[in-house]
Amino acid sequence: MLTRRHCFELFAASAGLGRAWADTGRLKITRFVIHKATLRWRDLVFLEIHTDGGITGIAEATLENRAAMVEEGLRWLEEALRGQDPAGIEDHWDRMYYRLSRWREGAVIQTALSAVDMALWDIEGKRLGVPVWRLLGGAIHKKLRVYFTHWSASLQTQAPEEFGELALRTREKGWTAVKWTLPLRGEERERMRRGLAQVEAVRKAVGRDLDIGLEAAESFTTRTAIEMARALEPYKPMFLEEPVWRENPAGLGEVAAKSPIPIASGEGLLSRFAFRQLLENKGAAIIQPDVLHAGGITEIRKIASQAETYGVEVAPHQCSGPVAHVASLAAMSVARNFFIQEWEAEDDGVFTELTRGSYPVQKGGMVSLPERPGLGIEVDFNAFTKRFPFQGINRRPG
Repeated sequence: MLTRRHCFELFAASAGLGRAWADTGRLKITRFVIHKATLRWRDLVFLEIHTDGGITGIAEATLENRAAMVEEGLRWLEEALRGQDPAGIEDHWDRMYYRLSRWREGAVIQTALSAVDMALWDIEGKRLGVPVWRLLGGAIHKKLRVYFTHWSASLQTQAPEEFGELALRTREKGWTAVKWTLPLRGEERERMRRGLAQVEAVRKAVGRDLDIGLEAAESFTTRTAIEMARALEPYKPMFLEEPVWRENPAGLGEVAAKSPIPIASGEGLLSRFAFRQLLENKGAAIIQPDVLHAGGITEIRKIASQAETYGVEVAPHQCSGPVAHVASLAAMSVARNFFIQEWEAEDDGVFTELTRGSYPVQKGGMVSLPERPGLGIEVDFNAFTKRFPFQGINRRPG
């Protein structure tokens, strides 16, 4: 019986590639290196998985307010993976999710698992000299549409006229879609009034030339969510995100059934099993899995395929660091039902600088897939952590 090593050697010899190529089949994971930084409002956690062959896979394990916990999760997985060949990503995923412990899921361990999965895909692409999206079967989408998230964060007063002025400047920069959070503080009726005024101001400024996503941050009841959705109808938002608690898929289903605009949800769901409940309850026309938390590239591909059978589109959640952004693009490049991806545009300049120009740049509301092997991104972790020292936001009370 031929072993995996013998197969590599026979193939390499027949192809005239010699022992050097065959030796790439003998990689072993040697150690994890974790880097932490704090950029604006969140702690970023990065992972490097080193191998004995000199190939290093990079990933991200950012989980808002939980950096220390995720680091412990990564160290727990490191013990199980050290000495293993990084190939066989599906098998590694199954082992990490199903077999290392029956106490699976939870945001912390799923984020750690997701990071390892990303890094293993990066290693495999580098080992074979191809981009990850090639390993996934070749891109359906080589350019993917993105929206400017946390778009209104730079405004000083949140006055409606400021929204209109910002919309004009944003459209001039080529963006075709934005998202911001509806007012969350104050009496509910007043919050709704202010939110509607903001949306109206954008529509008056740029018409339908800018698609609008609205984050409700689980801040409505079923009744008021339906009322808000109906009030928004004349302005044709792209979607209303998580108007009620994500733990209540039946409630989301009731809102979606009575809403004249699409409902989006899913950033906090951690696997295809959780998304099945949302889909079966018809709780969202657009799902928002996050490659950082929902099982990495391996799992969100399956989530996207699952949603496709329900006629539901995918708009991945993504507002963390540069590695997660490109990992999500790779996964979505093969999703037939991809709609649009969240993009933390405020950090584009920083990400481009600290990735030595390997970070995708938005043009006309689109970004192109990286062409380099693996995830296609190179991060200067030393410069990143020096420029943005880790502050441990997760340790701050309140």
